[in-house]
Amino acid sequence: MDVARYKDSLLSKRADIVLAGAGVKPVQATEGTSSRQGDLADQATGNNEVHIQLKLKQTDAKILQAIEEALSRIEQGTYGVCRDCGEPVAAARLNAIPWTRSCITCKEKQSAK
Repeated sequence: MDVARYKDSLLSKRADIVLAGAGVKPVQATEGTSSRQGDLADQATGNNEVHIQLKLKQTDAKILQAIEEALSRIEQGTYGVCRDCGEPVAAARLNAIPWTRSCITCKEKQSAK
C-alpha cells in the first residue's frame, strides 16, 4: 500500500477544506435596521440559506476530524485496516474516501442497522 500517496491526498483535502472555510463569510443574523424586512418567502429563503451554510460547516468539520484521525493512523501504522473487522480496506475505497475507518462490508452493515 502506498501510504505516502494517501497521506498526500489527506493533506490536500484538509488544505482545501481549510481554505474554503477561510473564504466563507460568517453567517450573520439580519438586523432590524431595514424598515422593510421582506415578505415571508424572502425570510424563509434567507433562513434556508443560513441552514445550508451551517450544515456545510458541520460536514466540513466532521471530514476534518476524520482526516486528522486518518493521519494519526498513518503515524501509528494502522492506516488502511478496518476498525471493525481488522481486515485491510480495499484500495478502491481508500482512493475514494482516504479518511475512511471501515471496509465496505462493515460500512454496509452499519448502514443497514
